[in-house]
Order: sequence, then structure tokens, then C-alpha cells
Amino acid sequence: MAATTAKIRIQYYRSMIQAPVKHKRVIRGLGFTRLNQIVEREDSPSIRGMVKTVPHLVRIVN
Repeated sequence: MAATTAKIRIQYYRSMIQAPVKHKRVIRGLGFTRLNQIVEREDSPSIRGMVKTVPHLVRIVN
């Protein structure tokens, strides 16, 4: 029986055109390919850290 893990929904809502390369890599690492896209990831410390790195580009939605 698989344990249910908590999920987090993240929306990419601001363009990364003028963002540093490091921030662009974080956005791609989260799985975003388009603006206003919403992805669902497991709620882990590594994902939270990635979101914390680019709070000006992504938001957590319910």
C-alpha cells in the first residue's frame, strides 16, 4: 500500500525573461514550460526551497 504524500500546486505567473540564469534553471526544474501554467508537485523541502528561490515568478495556488 502506497503512502499518500502531500501535494502542492504551483503557478508560473511572471515571465523569466530578465531573470538570472539560475532562476531560469529553477523554473525549468519545477517543470514549467509556459507562462500561467500550473503544475502539481509533492510537498517536500526541496520543492519548497525551489519555490522560495523564485517567489517573484511563481505562486502557490489551492
